[in-house]
Amino acid sequence: MIDSHDAAVAAAHEVAAALAPGVIRRDREGAATVPADALAVLDGSGLLGITVPAADGGPGLGPSTLAEVIRVVAAVDPAIAQVPQAHYLLVDVLAAHGDDTTRATLYAEVLAGRRIGNAIAERGGTHAQDLRTRYAGGRLTGRKFYTTGALTSAWIAVSALGEDGRQVLAFVRRDAGGVTVDTDWDVIGQRATISGTATFTDVEVPLVLDYAGAYEVPQQLGARAQVVHAAIEVGIAGGALRDARAYLRERARPSTEAVRAGAVTATDDPHVLHRYGRVAARVRAAEALLADAARTLDGIGLIPADAAEAARGSLAVAAAKAFGSEVALEAASELFQMCGTSATAAKYDLDRHWRNSRTHTLHDPLDWKYHHLGAYELADVQPPNHGQL
Repeated sequence: MIDSHDAAVAAAHEVAAALAPGVIRRDREGAATVPADALAVLDGSGLLGITVPAADGGPGLGPSTLAEVIRVVAAVDPAIAQVPQAHYLLVDVLAAHGDDTTRATLYAEVLAGRRIGNAIAERGGTHAQDLRTRYAGGRLTGRKFYTTGALTSAWIAVSALGEDGRQVLAFVRRDAGGVTVDTDWDVIGQRATISGTATFTDVEVPLVLDYAGAYEVPQQLGARAQVVHAAIEVGIAGGALRDARAYLRERARPSTEAVRAGAVTATDDPHVLHRYGRVAARVRAAEALLADAARTLDGIGLIPADAAEAARGSLAVAAAKAFGSEVALEAASELFQMCGTSATAAKYDLDRHWRNSRTHTLHDPLDWKYHHLGAYELADVQPPNHGQL
């Protein structure tokens, strides 16, 4: 079991190194090929259990460790880095609201390298959390989309409305009768997440907990989930910068105008130097903001003292997520401006950085994050208490 921050980060680097050779193939194949080998590396790394509380047999590592682990992996393959995002949220949900039996059962699975996938969002309603999935009589029926991680998980956490109309979280085995997870995931980026449709037809539910109550009190579940999303974006930004640097040093030629101005190599071009320096500074700023947000969550803990503490954590992560997303898109676009036309060759697959970021940044609106930051700073309005902030 990984039991320290340094060990977790070292394991993340090992996972990233193992993922690197296949990242272009996974991006190109998307849902046509389930990335079973890549996910086996992740699941077998020990990283799935790093946030399991010490009281439940885990190392109890916090958001700073988790954010750095995800950033390191996402810099190489952000799709694989996103697969366990909901897994870590669910580990937190269990810590805050799980009963002894549910915690003991699922934490034992997690510490053994068995991942929990999500089936929370739905299509067809007024919004993604307008639920039609129902839990009654110990059984579950419904249809979900954006089910990142569900296809290859051991367990799936499914949000549903119980018989009393309150939202519950039902944990079902991936291989249970009545569970079907499809590969109908056809998007421009984050292709290897295979976040398609899951259908549940009269599925037996062995474990269930009240989920509505999690957001009826001050909570950091949303912020802790969002810091993982922020780390994915910051990782993409760093990966784009890394690939731009390698291309400029190893492959790029100076433009005709740069040669006329005296440049011998692409890295002699003053405009390339300016653009690269600007992007590099912004990537470092995004990394620093992410680290600061994660440290803020470390200090608050999973269960905040009050609504003010919860707001402090949520807003710190909102700033990191919004800024990191903008920098990821910028770095992925500026890569081509710096490296030139030849860098657009399909064999390099450098456009994956932009496609991945563009897809992932739409997970939840960035404008609302800036809105809540502004409302708090200018009018002392606390942010809403939900899972996207």
